[in-house]
Amino acid sequence: MKFPVRTLWPALGLVVLPLLASAQTLLLIEQQVPAAVRWYEVRTPHFRVVYPEGFAERARRTAARLEQVHEPAGASLGLAARPVTVVLQTRNTIGNGFVTLLPRHSEFFTTFPQDPYLPGTLDWLDELTVHEYRHVVQFDKAHQGIGQLGYWFGGYGGLGLTTLGVPDWFAEGDAVGTETALTRSGRGRIPNFDAYFRANLLAGRRYSYAKAVAGSFRDNVPNHYVLGYFLTSRLKRTAPDPSVWGTVLNRYYRFPVYPLSFSDKLRRTTGLRTDDLYGQTVRELDSLWRAEAAARPLTPATELPVAATEKVFTDYQFPQYLDDNTVVALKSGLGHTPRLVALRQGQPERELWVMGLHHNPEQLSAGGGKVAWLEFRYHPRWQQQVYSELRVLDVATGQVSRPGRRTRYTTAVLSPDGRRLLAVSTDSSYQHRLHLLDTETGRELRTFGNPENLPYLHPRFAPDGHTAAVVRLEAAGKRLELLDTETGQARVLLPAANDNIAQPQPGPDFVLFTSPRSGQEEVYAVRISTGEVRQVTSRPVGSYHPALSPNGQRLAFHEIKAQGSRVLEMPLSAAQWQPAPPATAAPNRYADELTAREPGARTVGAILPQDSVVGPALVARRYRRLPHAPNLYGWGLVQSPSGNGLNLGIRAQDVLSTTQAVAGVGFDGIERAGRVFADVSYQGLGPVLDVSVEHGGRRAIGPLPTGRLSEETWQYNRLSLGSRLPLVLTTSRMLTSLTVGAFYQHEQARNYPFVPRPSPVEVTTQPLNVLLGTVSFARTLRQSYRDVAPRWGQSVLLTVRDTPFGRGLEARQLGAQGSLFLPGLGQHHALRLRGGYQYQEQAQYRFGATIFYPRNLPYLSANHLTAASAEYRLPLADVHWELGRVLYVQRLKANVFADGVQAQSGTLRRNYYSTGFDVSAVFNPLRLRTPLEVGLRTVYNSYYRVWELQPLVLSVGF
Repeated sequence: MKFPVRTLWPALGLVVLPLLASAQTLLLIEQQVPAAVRWYEVRTPHFRVVYPEGFAERARRTAARLEQVHEPAGASLGLAARPVTVVLQTRNTIGNGFVTLLPRHSEFFTTFPQDPYLPGTLDWLDELTVHEYRHVVQFDKAHQGIGQLGYWFGGYGGLGLTTLGVPDWFAEGDAVGTETALTRSGRGRIPNFDAYFRANLLAGRRYSYAKAVAGSFRDNVPNHYVLGYFLTSRLKRTAPDPSVWGTVLNRYYRFPVYPLSFSDKLRRTTGLRTDDLYGQTVRELDSLWRAEAAARPLTPATELPVAATEKVFTDYQFPQYLDDNTVVALKSGLGHTPRLVALRQGQPERELWVMGLHHNPEQLSAGGGKVAWLEFRYHPRWQQQVYSELRVLDVATGQVSRPGRRTRYTTAVLSPDGRRLLAVSTDSSYQHRLHLLDTETGRELRTFGNPENLPYLHPRFAPDGHTAAVVRLEAAGKRLELLDTETGQARVLLPAANDNIAQPQPGPDFVLFTSPRSGQEEVYAVRISTGEVRQVTSRPVGSYHPALSPNGQRLAFHEIKAQGSRVLEMPLSAAQWQPAPPATAAPNRYADELTAREPGARTVGAILPQDSVVGPALVARRYRRLPHAPNLYGWGLVQSPSGNGLNLGIRAQDVLSTTQAVAGVGFDGIERAGRVFADVSYQGLGPVLDVSVEHGGRRAIGPLPTGRLSEETWQYNRLSLGSRLPLVLTTSRMLTSLTVGAFYQHEQARNYPFVPRPSPVEVTTQPLNVLLGTVSFARTLRQSYRDVAPRWGQSVLLTVRDTPFGRGLEARQLGAQGSLFLPGLGQHHALRLRGGYQYQEQAQYRFGATIFYPRNLPYLSANHLTAASAEYRLPLADVHWELGRVLYVQRLKANVFADGVQAQSGTLRRNYYSTGFDVSAVFNPLRLRTPLEVGLRTVYNSYYRVWELQPLVLSVGF
């Protein structure tokens, strides 16, 4: 039975009566370092390098290196970039870097990574310098034509919009090509970089261009770095003009505003669309790699049995022996978060532990019945303060310990008896150290001297438990050492060379290691007594991470396949080892021809670790955050604070993300009303401080004093100020966060028409002074790529609003809601149960809802609201459907839900529900890599007693 609006109104009220002013929208919380950190800067003609206290020497070297590559790294695009700020982030243990336009700057995360396939034989900061500066040049190419108009009318936000048509594969692939052409290393010369691409082609998996760009929920598709390197490099190698991509970008930015315009400008320049370039590149690589594989003899090895099938990509990597017959490996993939599994011939796979935010899995180690690895640990408040802590699993008991807290280790390996650990750290001043630790307590037993500050890479204990092999990086390249952990004395086994050696594994009279000297990564052995090097393995796509069984009779390693890496075993017989190629870079058609045609390669000069970069002396000076806060980067049409709309105004943010500000005028298309606003958020202290002022108009349908419904308008002024304390509490596979907030809000309405009669106060003359408090807690299981929602977890939201000052309008509201996430019937299905309760005193004023509300029902603003919901999410099909160049569909999903609410005011109680299902598709339009998700909802609305069909936009991906 339907109740007329006039009957329901006195007791409940409808959603058509909104707040006097719109709900508060807060600026996003960015990542910062602790407030006590002091910052400095050095300047060169084209760069300002901002760095924390204690990093002055490396900051000066980085600034000089940036000047060295300033013109050479932009030569092939015909541009040297305008001056830019580079921020050196030294307080975390992540090796990374990025360039952004919002605001325009670059950040280098300075911890030297142990992954040998990132820096190769380069210093980490040199690798970042070349790669990230190339991105700066790419962005600066947009300052022409329509791109320049975008900048004039929208600042860097407008400029960034014109770059959306440039494929991600171009940006990253071109930068990888630049680092390869201008240095002795670079990822284009590292066989592991393209190993999965090779595995796919050798297995006959030639994917379409749409799939290669957008990816898959079933198959491993090489990322945009790999795809882009080969596409951009092929054109640089084969086009008459090696600066051809500069011409393509020039044409694109002059008029980029139509679909597939980048492909069209490529066609106008070269006669090839992006699809054509991809097809030519894949055919060439397939022919090249098949010829190499046909000429390669194979060493026999036996694959260990696993639970995975070929239907979904799953990796088994980084093997280590638990005993002579059992190997522990890291399992991960599209359908699994990283976990440790035990593998053994003739027995099924056995899961040991599901890992948290694991760090550097390449250095997984086992010994004495234990397994050790590292996990990231974020500082609760300062998200740029990231630690790397030890985890040790006792396989027999299944217990995991955490020896040590707030450490900065980049690798840690167990001794054969499991009682000691060798760990490497890079501190916030770029000092590289090797430590000997007690496994049980994490106490440092010894720190080895390193006067030259050469990086320590991939340490590993020998069977005797006292000797260790370790790789060192110097100007000439990488060298292999044997270290006596008792005396600290080191012996060089392999002299430094431009050979990307990695993962040493000492044996009784030899040391195994991997090297790309044959053209792909294989396992080699060097005799300790003679220094002779022999080749141990030869596999179709290489051999990785050798491990020696405790009895010295077997070798385990993993190899890369199209369906995922697998662990293999083979007998270890020195008589079968073959002569090794020399320790020089193998011929590489793409990298060699690319370097020969790169204009900047002739002028850049040497880029070597430990070298002294030529340049004038640079004077450091303090960099204070507040004076640099007014860093304007967007104007005209700018993104709204909520992120889901556009306003006309300005946006500012300093490069340390301490202060954000946005001000402007906006228009609400739903209510057809405008507003003027300003929001400022200072995030440099422990608590985040927020201030917001706003004046605007509202339009809504509501009851007049006569009882008649009418669409009316009114105006409001609003002030909000307060504080938030956002905390990240993740310590395991459960992602955990807590946010506490407290705000004061002052609102004053003018000409407010919807006044219930009788009323003790007049809404249009009395202000509303509100204190708002919120507590939000969430704890959810880390998801795999194929999961549609968390499969375990809890969340709670508590909200209190009150007017305790005794002046103006009086109102009170209490709200509590919670969610429980549970696994569904299928592997990637998920069930979510929600419950919520809200109480409010609303004689003079009605707040908006603080709890979730049933889908598609009109909001009933009652004194008591109790809501419940259940939803079941599942993937329907993972597909690869294509509609020409317009559409690529990856996945179909469904969601079945039932929501209910009970609204009560006084003696009047009403129950309503909605139930239905959603069907959505994850797809990529117009060859974009970022997917969108849209769908349809079919829902029964018990209030109106009708079935409704409505479109859904679930994710825009950006």
